[in-house]
Amino acid sequence: MRPKTNPKSRKRFPSFKVKVYLFFIVIGVIGGMMWLRSEIYTPYRHDAAKKIITIEPGANTSAIVARLYNEGVLEHEWPTRLWLRLFPNNRRFKAGEYEFKSPISPREVINQLIRGSVATRQFTIPEGYNRFDIARMLYGLRLKEPAPARPDDLQALFKNTSLVADLDPQATTLEGYLFPDTYDYTSNTKREQLVDVMVKRFRDVYTSEMQTRAEEMKMNTRQAVTMASLIEKEARVDGERELISSVFHRRLKLKVQLACDPTVIYAAILAGNYRGKIYQSDLDRDSPYNTYKRVGLPPGPIASPGKRSLQAALNPAETDYLYFVVDAEKNDGSHKFSASSADHEKAVKTLRQSEREQKALRQSAGEQKALR
Repeated sequence: MRPKTNPKSRKRFPSFKVKVYLFFIVIGVIGGMMWLRSEIYTPYRHDAAKKIITIEPGANTSAIVARLYNEGVLEHEWPTRLWLRLFPNNRRFKAGEYEFKSPISPREVINQLIRGSVATRQFTIPEGYNRFDIARMLYGLRLKEPAPARPDDLQALFKNTSLVADLDPQATTLEGYLFPDTYDYTSNTKREQLVDVMVKRFRDVYTSEMQTRAEEMKMNTRQAVTMASLIEKEARVDGERELISSVFHRRLKLKVQLACDPTVIYAAILAGNYRGKIYQSDLDRDSPYNTYKRVGLPPGPIASPGKRSLQAALNPAETDYLYFVVDAEKNDGSHKFSASSADHEKAVKTLRQSEREQKALRQSAGEQKALR
């Protein structure tokens, strides 16, 4: 008789059919994962690159994916849903306003939502803007923070002189320290934060070397920035900044009026009476900013100077010039510089004649147009 074998000790091997089924299952899984990976990592070109898409707080993953698909950012919806289900650590999305570049892969979209890389906008403060101009610009930004009733209400933000107290203990506003540049912001940014950033940018530009140079010239920061603001408002041609600086520095040394038109305009703005051009009443105004009546620098900056004007204020050209006026012959914004009052009066006379001729031409053109 054959000895009985223990059924439990008998080795069982999968049949050939089972092996085939398992093989195809493994191949299918591998192929499916490769396909899914391709769907997730392949960039997709879409037409929503300039669109702001808002992801609301508390929105679930499915709703976010559906939104992105409907907006055209995702080519297909369900591969992304499947990927997020297989890899749940990728589901911590941050709310905010987003822009998605084109082309972009679903994986890049997911990463952007995880990082919270929200859409940024930009605004530019031009060189020579004063705090009233800047207030109007901040007023018009699209922010979630409600805007005040009027742009002038934002002047309160510019009274935080603690931001420059170490540089300018005499400052009563941040005029001159709101550096002209291009700044990024999001809809969640506060206007107060932007003011902080502008002052920080000034600090970056106004280096310790500039401070040392100002001390060598017997000027404090406030005086240097004030001088730079006058140069900024007068200069239309970059290469003339040092020449304009030389005129102002020589006038200060000789203790004669700077006779700077932009200071007269600033005095009119402060008085709430600027009418678009300078009138005799503006020249007669008793204001510490009226450099036609007062000797020396005005009491503070009249605008935001850029880096070049700051440099020019501290490094004037060596000239004997005492006057400058717009050069009527060049008509490109440049100035005619003079060392004597006689030469200056001649340049002024040429400018006035040119202005009269231009006015006559405009009137003639207007009359001809009316007759047509």
